[in-house]
Amino acid sequence: MRRLPRFLAAAAVFLLAASPQARAEHYVIGVEAIDYLPFYTIKDKAYAGFARDLLDAYAAERGHVFEYRPLPVTRLFRELIEGVVDLKFPDNDYWQADMKAGKGVVYSDPVATYIDGVMVRPENKGHGPDSVRSLGTVRGFTAYEWLDRIKSGQTRLEENPSLPGLIFQAANKRIDGAYTNVAVANYSLEHELKTPGALVLDPSLPYTRSSYRLSSIKHPGVIADFNAWMKTRPDLVARLKQTWNVEKGLD
Repeated sequence: MRRLPRFLAAAAVFLLAASPQARAEHYVIGVEAIDYLPFYTIKDKAYAGFARDLLDAYAAERGHVFEYRPLPVTRLFRELIEGVVDLKFPDNDYWQADMKAGKGVVYSDPVATYIDGVMVRPENKGHGPDSVRSLGTVRGFTAYEWLDRIKSGQTRLEENPSLPGLIFQAANKRIDGAYTNVAVANYSLEHELKTPGALVLDPSLPYTRSSYRLSSIKHPGVIADFNAWMKTRPDLVARLKQTWNVEKGLD
């Protein structure tokens, strides 16, 4: 795995004026306790990756102190709703929509675009949904476009606690496909499993193109200020995306 770049430390307090909506404060950000590079991971008990670099940059300029709290995916949603964490990343208004309904969750503008789709072995690309008899996901994630087939028994769902484990299963013919983030799968294939190209996205199968966002119930002002900050730092945001290749191959 490549060495993680060092960036602005969130704990550093700079003497810069924060906007009225979000004065300098300490915030607990709930994050997913999974290996999901290039977006994020937990390395040596510390949060790291594209998301850390971006959020640290915002925190440093506003004088905030961000405490990152890694949690299992399902528990993280509960702690957002119960107010245990101040903010959550990543989030999306489609995720756990029933659980969050009526709770007043506020979302940021898109932070990064992603594609979640089925990664298959190259020789199986283009064979259609019926060829995917077993579909793997990371535990806690939902393959929304496949729910009807899973409920009807046409496709068997298999969950794996780790992304590298899921990719290994698909590459070694233990499952027919892995439903996951394309950038994350390619990163794992190249940097962790050392088998780039062993799996490819099958765009003929159902997939989702959407975006990761920062969310909060307790601090809508921080979300508004984060949106304003991203608009004033487009070059920085673009540079971090390029450094981590989080949107590589989406076009």
